Amino acid sequence: MDKRIVTFGEILLRLSKSGCQRLSQGSSLSANYGGSEANVAISLACLGDNVEYVTRVPDNAMGRAALMHLQQFGLSTRHIVRGGDRLGTYYFESAAAMRNPVVVYDRNDSSFCTLRNGDIKWSDIFAGASLFHCSGITCSVSQDALDTTMEAVRLADGMGIEVTCDINYRKNLWRYEGANAHDSLHKLMEYSSFIFGDQNEWEVASGLKHIPFKAMDAGYEIDRNAYEAYFRELKKQFPRCRRMLIALRNQITSAHHTLTGVLYADDKLYTTRIYDIQPIIDPMGVGDAFVAAFIHARQRWADDDQRCLDFALAASAMKNTVPGDQNLVTEQEIIAMMGNTTGRIER
Repeated sequence: MDKRIVTFGEILLRLSKSGCQRLSQGSSLSANYGGSEANVAISLACLGDNVEYVTRVPDNAMGRAALMHLQQFGLSTRHIVRGGDRLGTYYFESAAAMRNPVVVYDRNDSSFCTLRNGDIKWSDIFAGASLFHCSGITCSVSQDALDTTMEAVRLADGMGIEVTCDINYRKNLWRYEGANAHDSLHKLMEYSSFIFGDQNEWEVASGLKHIPFKAMDAGYEIDRNAYEAYFRELKKQFPRCRRMLIALRNQITSAHHTLTGVLYADDKLYTTRIYDIQPIIDPMGVGDAFVAAFIHARQRWADDDQRCLDFALAASAMKNTVPGDQNLVTEQEIIAMMGNTTGRIER
């Protein structure tokens, strides 16, 4: 596609134990790459979009390796800034039975966390861009990263570039002096035409208590009246937002989830099917897959909000079957999944 999408965030090295080992077990770790905004960018590229990813990486072998990973998917990396001492990492322990997954961040003093406001020349980057996507994670790691994100959002808005955001609330990251997750996320969302988040993230950003999702199978029916009332209250806080998306997930066991989403667009509620996914192969990046697919669908079928929601959910459901953080599926595969009328994914 010709329309250029710009994404901004930190690419991370993911270090995982094999199988269901605890982080304290074994002697080896497998490595791949993650980071919410990088996941979105790579998913978009796999779907055929023209994407530029903006970040800061160290000018060393690890930084170059991260760039090579991005470039193999056809992403433009020409405005990535070099500097700092280290690439951010995180450690991942898979869930098993009643044991929840564990994520341990190691991002302090990373190249991205030591970014300084002004390091990135947004006016050059935004020339010819049609959409800018960012997330609350970039606002959480440091004051300079927050300031850089808000500078980009304001400039993009002034240039007539569509702004989209993923709330992406991570409570363990908001640690710098003066950090205020609610206020910062709220300000970011005020500029966005499309906002994505799960139930809990919307609650943190808006202060409105979320509606529980308790689906045990694909036959569950959501309370449309409750969601319509909920979105009307959200619309009062974010009047500029034209599309609000909530991902709904019920983690029945570590290997069995139900997943759906609701969309509020132009004062109308859209719902879609529920996927009953068993077994879960890798739950990381499922929300990022949802975001990327919805952005892509809006580029392809701008006048069909129902199809956009259906497409985004199918992509998100498929991500549960793909190891690693990134949803390496094509548009054709997602459309084929949409034709699976059972709503159940099995491997």
